[in-house]
Amino acid sequence: MKTKDVCEINCVHEATVSKVKSLLTEQPIKDVASIFKALADETRIKIAYALTLEEELCVCDVANIVGATTATTSHHLRLLHNLGLAKYEKRGKLVYYSLDDDHVTQLIKLAFTHHTEVKNRG
Repeated sequence: MKTKDVCEINCVHEATVSKVKSLLTEQPIKDVASIFKALADETRIKIAYALTLEEELCVCDVANIVGATTATTSHHLRLLHNLGLAKYEKRGKLVYYSLDDDHVTQLIKLAFTHHTEVKNRG
């Protein structure tokens, strides 16, 4: 059985393959993959998306939004922070989180926009 999404012959474009392989070795593939791996968790993507809807949220509010304990939420937020996706500011007894910068915000928003567009195609 033939499928339409696979080449019917084996043809390697050597120059293209060589160029792309070279460029890939120069990039921090593992670091970027860890960002997507972190965002693949449903709770963490909920947290990240919530932080696109509100510029900043305290840990208690995030926990309430995602339906988790503050301890679990803090763990997720800490991971996002350690990957450079989120930042925090302590104000008195409260800690407020926000996304680290506009690149992260765009990444999250684009993922949701893309999902909506793909869903509406079919």
